[in-house]
Amino acid sequence: MNSPRFFCDRPLGPGARLDLPEAVARHAVRVLRLPPGAMITLFDGRGGEYPATLESISKDRVAVSVGPWDPVERESALALTLVQAIQAADKMDYTIQKAVELGISAIQPVASRRSVVKLSGERQQKRESHWQSVAISACEQCGRNQVPQVAPVRPLDAWLAESGQTQPGLRLMLAPGAAHSLEQLGPASQVTLLIGAEGGLEPGEMAAAAQAGFIPVRLGPRILRTETAGLAALAAIQTLWGDFKGE
Repeated sequence: MNSPRFFCDRPLGPGARLDLPEAVARHAVRVLRLPPGAMITLFDGRGGEYPATLESISKDRVAVSVGPWDPVERESALALTLVQAIQAADKMDYTIQKAVELGISAIQPVASRRSVVKLSGERQQKRESHWQSVAISACEQCGRNQVPQVAPVRPLDAWLAESGQTQPGLRLMLAPGAAHSLEQLGPASQVTLLIGAEGGLEPGEMAAAAQAGFIPVRLGPRILRTETAGLAALAAIQTLWGDFKGE
């Protein structure tokens, strides 16, 4: 994991020779200033990774030769899904980046009644594409070879109505003053965590979530911001039932 890591959406295989995608090549040469002969690591999101060598660098292309496949994985044994109400400014980027580092399996952005940001049409598509890029970059940094999916934005009420058939396992939502703590509810191998936007979930949304099987849980006596709450809960879940405990 010492060599720079890059996601490459082109066919990878031992002995292959290929040109890096433009964005990857630009980052490797112009940002990191890697010279010919430098070693890098490539992964395509389908599992495992490949050592590769920069063979040649020119104005228009960066050619690499690919080494043997390494099946190494750094995934969590816990299947974790974060259902995150859309946050304002760069909070959503931060949440996605850190959730990937914490081992999240999938991220479902939802539009809640208290979401400050309202997305639709082309603007929504651009944000969804950007968030997936944030997840890819986080995988490059933290060593993961499987990229979590950032799903298209859904209205929270609609997602809750449909999630019973698609989200098995323990369902949790953070609620100050809730009767249960995380430790009282585990252990679990599949967890779906629902986090509200600024101002939290409205009472009606919490009621709908409870009807969909979400259990209110507390994280101590303090009220956490939306960009803190989900990440703190994910770290606690990994500590109680996941790969933090193994460490």
